[in-house]
Amino acid sequence: MTSKVVYLGALRTENTHIASGNTYITDAPVDNHGKGEAFSPTDTVATGAANCMLTVMGIKAQDLEVDLTGATAQVTKHMASGPRRISRIEIQVTLPGGVSDKNRKILEQTGRTCPVLMSLHEAIEKEITFHWQD
Repeated sequence: MTSKVVYLGALRTENTHIASGNTYITDAPVDNHGKGEAFSPTDTVATGAANCMLTVMGIKAQDLEVDLTGATAQVTKHMASGPRRISRIEIQVTLPGGVSDKNRKILEQTGRTCPVLMSLHEAIEKEITFHWQD
């Protein structure tokens, strides 16, 4: 088992990672009857894409002997209705400078093909932009 989800009422869930015991909560967003006091379930999907990108890029960076410490990703999720769903995810990735053009291309391709992005439905538009600081 990977995780356990408990519905706490009032459109809130508590999520526990079985192996570590770490937890987080989700709330329904304000525009869907919720309080918006925590990540919504769809927020976690969009944010999970950026988490995955930075993680696999970090793994590849280790192989390339490149340090990506301090890299960031800004995530914007767009929703559609009929049915309600994620329609677009924008991810702006900012990475440290001093990386060769060859390694930048390798790292960007690694990020674009992370398991979460590859698992999302093709109808979800994915707008990924990389910014290298030099």
